[in-house]
Amino acid sequence: MGILERKEREREEMRRLIVDGARHLFVQNGYEKVSIRNIAEAIEYSPATIYLYFKDKNEILYAVHQQAFSKMMEEFRPIFALEDPFERLVEMGRRYINFAVENPELFDIMFIVTAPMEALECREDIWSEGRIAFNMLVQVVQDCIKAGVLHADDAEVAAMMIWSNIHGYTALFLRKRMMMFSEERRQVLMREAFDLFVHTLKKGLQ
Repeated sequence: MGILERKEREREEMRRLIVDGARHLFVQNGYEKVSIRNIAEAIEYSPATIYLYFKDKNEILYAVHQQAFSKMMEEFRPIFALEDPFERLVEMGRRYINFAVENPELFDIMFIVTAPMEALECREDIWSEGRIAFNMLVQVVQDCIKAGVLHADDAEVAAMMIWSNIHGYTALFLRKRMMMFSEERRQVLMREAFDLFVHTLKKGLQ
C-alpha cells in the first residue's frame, strides 16, 4: 500500500471515528446540546482535529445521516429480486422494522432526533435522503397497483399510509412505550401486529 493510499485510509478511519462518536452523543443528549468539544472529548481528540475533517457540527450530522440511510438502503436492496410485488412490499416492511431494532441509534438520527433541517442540506423543503427512501416504497406500491394486488388512486397516498403505520409501532417499541408488556409479549405484539396489518392491507385495498 502506497503512502497516499495509507493516508486516505487513515483519513476515512478518523472520519468514521468522529461520526460514530457524534451519533451516540446526538441520540443520548440531543443535537442542540452537543458541541464539537463534546464530540472531541468523547473520541479523546482535540476540537482542532475534528475541524480538519468537518467544517462544523451540521456537517457531522449530515455525515451521520448519510451513513444511516446508506445502511438502510443496503438492507432494502435484496427485495427487488423478488418477483411478486406484494412480497416485495411485505419484505420491505419487515426489513424496515428489523433495521430499526438492530440499529436504534441510526433510526433515531434518521427519524426521531430533532435537528435543524438545514443541517441535513435540505433545499426548498426537500429532504433528499428521505425522499429517495420514500420513492423506493412508492415504486413498490405502484408495482402492486399495476399487478392488481392493491387498488389505490394515488401510490404516494397509499405509501404514506403504509409507512406511517409500520413506523408508528416501530417507534413505540424503540422509545420504550411498550414497557407495560413483558419482553416476550412485546416481540409477539410487534410480529403479529405486522402480520395483521399486511392481511388488512391486502384485503382493504382490493
